[in-house]
Amino acid sequence: MTDATYTVAVRALCEFTARQGDLDLRFTPSPSAQQGIEGHRTVAARRGGAYQAELALSGEFRHLRVRGRADGYDPEQQRLEEVKTFKGDLDRLPANHRELHWAQARVYGWLLCQERGLASIDLSLVYFEIGRQQEVVLTETHSATALRAFFEALCERFLAWADQEIAHRTRRDQTLTELRFLHAQFRQGQRALAESVYKAARLGRCLMAQAPTGIGKTLGTLFPLLKACPVERLDRIFFLTAKGSGSALALAAIGTVRAHAPGLALRSLELVAREKACEHPDKACHGQSCPLARGFYDRLPAARQAAVTHAALGRDALREIALAHQICPYYLGQELARWSDVIVGDYNHFYDSSALLHALTLANQWRVAVLVDEAHNLIERGRAMHSAALAQSALAAIRPFAPAALRKPMARLSRAWNALTRDQTEPYQTHDAPPPSLLAALQALTGDISERLADDPEGVDPALLRFHFDALHFSRLADSFGEHSLFDVSQDGDSVLCIRNVIPAPFLAPRHAAARTTVLFSATFSPREFYADMLGLPEDTGWIDVEAPFDGAQLSVRIAAHVSTRYHRREASLAPIARLMAQQYRAQPGNYLAFFSSHDYLARAAQAMAQEHPDIGQWVQARRMSATQNEAFLARFTEDGRGIGFAVLGGQMAEGIDLPGARLIGAFIATLGLPPYNPVNEAMRERMDAAFGRGQGHDYTYLYPGIRKVVQAAGRVIRAPSDRGCVHLIDDRFGRPEVLALLPRWWDVGGGRGAARPATPIEEDITP
Repeated sequence: MTDATYTVAVRALCEFTARQGDLDLRFTPSPSAQQGIEGHRTVAARRGGAYQAELALSGEFRHLRVRGRADGYDPEQQRLEEVKTFKGDLDRLPANHRELHWAQARVYGWLLCQERGLASIDLSLVYFEIGRQQEVVLTETHSATALRAFFEALCERFLAWADQEIAHRTRRDQTLTELRFLHAQFRQGQRALAESVYKAARLGRCLMAQAPTGIGKTLGTLFPLLKACPVERLDRIFFLTAKGSGSALALAAIGTVRAHAPGLALRSLELVAREKACEHPDKACHGQSCPLARGFYDRLPAARQAAVTHAALGRDALREIALAHQICPYYLGQELARWSDVIVGDYNHFYDSSALLHALTLANQWRVAVLVDEAHNLIERGRAMHSAALAQSALAAIRPFAPAALRKPMARLSRAWNALTRDQTEPYQTHDAPPPSLLAALQALTGDISERLADDPEGVDPALLRFHFDALHFSRLADSFGEHSLFDVSQDGDSVLCIRNVIPAPFLAPRHAAARTTVLFSATFSPREFYADMLGLPEDTGWIDVEAPFDGAQLSVRIAAHVSTRYHRREASLAPIARLMAQQYRAQPGNYLAFFSSHDYLARAAQAMAQEHPDIGQWVQARRMSATQNEAFLARFTEDGRGIGFAVLGGQMAEGIDLPGARLIGAFIATLGLPPYNPVNEAMRERMDAAFGRGQGHDYTYLYPGIRKVVQAAGRVIRAPSDRGCVHLIDDRFGRPEVLALLPRWWDVGGGRGAARPATPIEEDITP
């Protein structure tokens, strides 16, 4: 027993205590968040003037505080409503889902009876079908006495867990208060970074940190937030990464902290994608198909209890616990996100439209700190999360084999599609917005497919299922279509409709607002305004540019101003590039990386090098290399190795790889990395001109993303204070002032930055 109060959301209390039976994901796809909000508004608008929507309620039982928002209450009829939006046939709703909904309604019913002194109340489950805009209302009448007994029974079942969590939280905060930094002193620049992160948490602000490799960014951002947890009452830290290598570094840092402080009470969890955690990818997620879904909620309590006794829950440990209790590892991980202190996962776990961590943060009113590793990647990842494409060939491929009931709505969609593209004469064309007729046909088709899925989830053709999910995603993005995105049609052998996000800021900004603090860090965060604009950061976001632990003497940076890598001059560039690489190699034999703008350019350069200098070893990054092939490519970079690896700028070898010391002593970068000049990028440029001011669109679309890739690639060379190496920037445009200004301050560029001659704008040089 404890004097501390534990606060739990109504939904969390009910899910913890009232769920039972199978894990069952066969019910029709849920509406989008926006459709759900609009559905609730529609229901509220149909009620009388006295109707009270979004009613905040709370109550206590012993040292447990329960809070939440009831969907609506009609004081004239003394009826409280719990509204659930859905698509399809309500009869297909699993019984355990409905029981959970009733549990929530009954808890809210007691909280309202207690607050207003009611002797009894009517409780209604209002199921609102989004497509038909129809309600199904199920009503029960309960006495306050019965509701109180129900509420207290749930609380009694939860209290043992709550006491355990209170004890853990108390111990966690105590041990974090006592935690000391792991080393006798901070690395150069690491203290300044850590102090800024801690201050951002104290002030409740976002922070952008440009911090170079070699200062210990992972520990320099994680440690201060751990220290801030007890001071700022932080419930969770989310460490988000763009790649698996980033997750591995974060988990290793947490392990190092734990090893330094053996008594530290800290639960860490690694979240992975479902396809990486699924034990039975050939089975559907319901009890009649998958043995790990059968009785999932009945076995979950024991698995959950076993899991929280483990401080570190990486994917292997989580799998072992899940299989020991015969439940799904992926969904056990989803459950344990509710009870972990530090959660390591991909960007999409917080920033995607249906992100688990964001939903839990809002539902439980958590105070969270978010760390975004290599945050420059969040622009493209944010765009991808909020973009969708549909190919007409995919629709044509499924029509001959579709069930008879689906052929009519497919034909309707095909007619709407053809009407849109009938007069299109160019391969690429943008439109103001997706046509309402097309969206209506698409939604009708997805509704019919949803009903068939509910009837026979395993009998649906995989191609039809893929098209269905793509269409659902497209429809949901259409609901939020605006100036941040493009709607375009590409016709080059196939007709492809695309909602293409250009500016992810409107989608990302609410996620930043949901956190107590968000710290975004990267070695390439310049110019600051570009990233702040694109990532939707608030105006009071802090900024720190950490000094590099390196000096110009470590890295020789030379500009090959006599070479042009523009598209129409690439053939002429091959011989001088090969000559330059050979000269550098012969002067200092060792391992080098050579970066080019495309696989085609790379192959031609590698061929020229082999013909002119056959004695210099080389290995080439091929298209779509497997993980094993990537490892073999990197394995060539040994301490005593000799040769040149040819790679694509912006690819897997240009970022996130670590080849310290003699494993890599130099890089050749034969491109500015500018995205190609094409109709899509030009449409994006125009959209960003409109958003950020004329002229900004070019830099935001071409220059800044290109130079970021260059700096990231060059950053593979110097990884530690003892490293020495060289970088050759091969193109005359590297000498221009606007380009030099974007290169790291510590670089000593040959000839000096001030020596660059004025030149024509870079946009004139962009070619396909």
